[in-house]
Amino acid sequence: MGITGDMTHWVLHVDLDQFLAAVEVLRHPELRGQPVIVGGDGDPTKRAVVSTASYEARAHGVHSGMPLRTAARRCPDCTFLPVDADAYNAVSAVVMDTLRETGCPIEVLGWDEAFVGAETDDPEALARGIAADVKAATQLDCSIGIGDNKLQAKIATGYAKPAGVYRLTSATWLDVLGDRPPDAIWGIGAKTMAKLAAVGITTVRSLASAEPESLVPVFGPMTGPWLVLLGLGRGDSDVDPTPYVPRSHGREVTYQRNVKDWNEVVAEVARLARLVFSEVSPHEVTPRPVARVVVKVRYAPFFTVTHGVPLADFQAAAAGPVAAFQDAALAALADFEPDRPVRLLGVRAVFAS
Repeated sequence: MGITGDMTHWVLHVDLDQFLAAVEVLRHPELRGQPVIVGGDGDPTKRAVVSTASYEARAHGVHSGMPLRTAARRCPDCTFLPVDADAYNAVSAVVMDTLRETGCPIEVLGWDEAFVGAETDDPEALARGIAADVKAATQLDCSIGIGDNKLQAKIATGYAKPAGVYRLTSATWLDVLGDRPPDAIWGIGAKTMAKLAAVGITTVRSLASAEPESLVPVFGPMTGPWLVLLGLGRGDSDVDPTPYVPRSHGREVTYQRNVKDWNEVVAEVARLARLVFSEVSPHEVTPRPVARVVVKVRYAPFFTVTHGVPLADFQAAAAGPVAAFQDAALAALADFEPDRPVRLLGVRAVFAS
């Protein structure tokens, strides 16, 4: 942490509790205290995943990313509601404006979370004040993690839930996390866990004490040393208030029945390409030009592949910009296997840096 005069620099991570479900309960007060699941169009018989589950639903083993059908089996008494992005955007805007009223730099991470950079000698008092202000503005609870850096603050929030405040610092890092598996660290997933286990690293403490050079043969010269820094709780402490600029824009469709005819797949990709182009071009999602077109195919039962091509390769030959975009999408699709049933298709425009 950095010292500025009598003040210490802290990073706070503000995370709205069960955000989508909490917004829906505000709109439907009769659901308070009941298991609520938000996902897809709210029909658990269709192919879609859980976006958010209320704490009551989580008690039945339901979690984000789970297929709605699985969630319905685990919690047959749950109320299923469709995703309403406009409603969540509106509430999120109020939350972020409330955070900005602190005068601190705010780095927005999504609908329901943001980092706050603060110079204070009492971060807990600041956190409790922020939580109270968010509650007054929205009637929603939030949990707040406090750390020397973003990594620590993000992980601390998990210990603060629900509706609490928790501080995790370099001084307490190994006391809190040392005996936990490495995936307790934000940024380490199942594949990395497996590779670490293969070289005998099964705890945060063992990762923190590893020689960076020893991980280079497994993870490479950049990722290996970076993982050791994660094990030590090191991370970026600069909160960037620059407004979020999207890196890409796309559309995906999950089909309720697998698409087996590749001609239908081609037609759908062409349709999605035209739709995405119409959204990124005249409506100015971003002032940056599109650099690549990426196609995503999820084969049945659940195997996902993506391929992309530079848009510039097709602009000169095509009869207009929309044709160039569609041609690029179809060229990317040509790299896929055409003899397997498809359950999801997506097309994405990736903007130039």
